[in-house]
Amino acid sequence: MNPVEYIEFYNRVGRINGWDFSKVKCTSEGVEWDFYDKVRKASNKSDLLLDIGTGGGEAVLSIAESALLLVGIDQSSGMIKTALENAAKSRLPNVRFLRMNAEKLDFPENFFNVVSCRHSEFNAEEISKVLVEGGLFLTQQVGENDKANLKAAFGRGQALGIKSGTLKNKYVTELYEAGFTDVQSFEYNATEYYETAEDFIFLLKHTPIIPDFGREESDLSTLQQFIAENKTSQGIRTNSERFMIIARL
Repeated sequence: MNPVEYIEFYNRVGRINGWDFSKVKCTSEGVEWDFYDKVRKASNKSDLLLDIGTGGGEAVLSIAESALLLVGIDQSSGMIKTALENAAKSRLPNVRFLRMNAEKLDFPENFFNVVSCRHSEFNAEEISKVLVEGGLFLTQQVGENDKANLKAAFGRGQALGIKSGTLKNKYVTELYEAGFTDVQSFEYNATEYYETAEDFIFLLKHTPIIPDFGREESDLSTLQQFIAENKTSQGIRTNSERFMIIARL
């Protein structure tokens, strides 16, 4: 999936679903943190909080009351449309959602106390500009070995063949180069169990884990074989590899 195809895919998901996977029935073993709980605990009631790659705003809206002002941005018009709808339903007065590219943050310098970013690209230099001195940046990203058994079964997939830790090391280096002085990283590789085949198919249709899932004639039979080989009493088994970086300016 090239960048243009990914943007089209992301916009389509944004219009239909946002980034809401709450209906997917999945249990996990080995998850070591809840990202937005970490953001909530890092924020004060007087803080200005920026969320990059906010999607439909579903996750960050749950912690909006932990900050004085929450601003969520996303490059996708479809995602922001869904986020604005979700914000209106929430009736929270301190929330704003804007369409904006993370490569060019159009905010005053030294404006935000906390910046968060989950599963989205970011620009360390841009974040350093909009953060106050001593401000905090938190990001959670998908590790290269995420859904390893699934990508092996299909012979294609997001970051397939790239060494685990490559993206984390890249981001850590960029944050130091952008002026962050305290950069810490954490990782986990959890086991996931999806309750039904429908839950698993929803995941594949609404994420780029397997690019263009369903377009190749063999995809359905490959998925059926994968489910048969990985079905357990707890559900369809795969893994979730995540890393988190917490950096102070």
